Amino acid sequence: MPKKTSNKTTRSARRYAGVAATAIVLAAALWQQGGVMARSDSEAAPAHQFQLSGKVVQVADGDTFTLLVDRRRERIRMASIDAPETTKDSDRPGQPMAQASRKALAGLIAGRQLTVLCYERDRYERSICDVPLEDGTTANQRQVMRGMAWANMEGRGKFMRDPSLPGFEDKARRARTGLWSQAGQVPPWVWRYQCWKQGQC
Repeated sequence: MPKKTSNKTTRSARRYAGVAATAIVLAAALWQQGGVMARSDSEAAPAHQFQLSGKVVQVADGDTFTLLVDRRRERIRMASIDAPETTKDSDRPGQPMAQASRKALAGLIAGRQLTVLCYERDRYERSICDVPLEDGTTANQRQVMRGMAWANMEGRGKFMRDPSLPGFEDKARRARTGLWSQAGQVPPWVWRYQCWKQGQC
């Protein structure tokens, strides 16, 4: 009898050790995953670095405008979106819906006093910014909601700062709003490469 009791005790101890080891491994995996997820969330939504306040004096297209800040003209490129390209010259023709997109943005912000929240400056010395509106949305979001711009997924989304935008684009597509009322729309980042660089318009 003592021998049987010893075997049972040994088996129980081994079982307990196995369960404990599994729990430790799972806990470590979950902790690691949590750390990765936290880093991913942080990378997907970086903090604004500076802000600019002034009056909108020009709307160039559906994602770019000029803000007059203390008598200085600041070019603003709206973060996380990409609107249809307007015609630049004979070698760089514009896209369908480019003027509609520009007019939609002008309707939201032209002539208004705004404070924009910016992440950085790009190589063209434009400030890359979110453009808050009085209703709690941003002009960036409204352009995508209305089907007047894409959520910018160029380079696998490396320019995406607002994670809500792909969902807004999906809703606009399903509702066939704006751009999505016509088939065959080409994302601007593809257009710039295929049409402007490769001449395959």
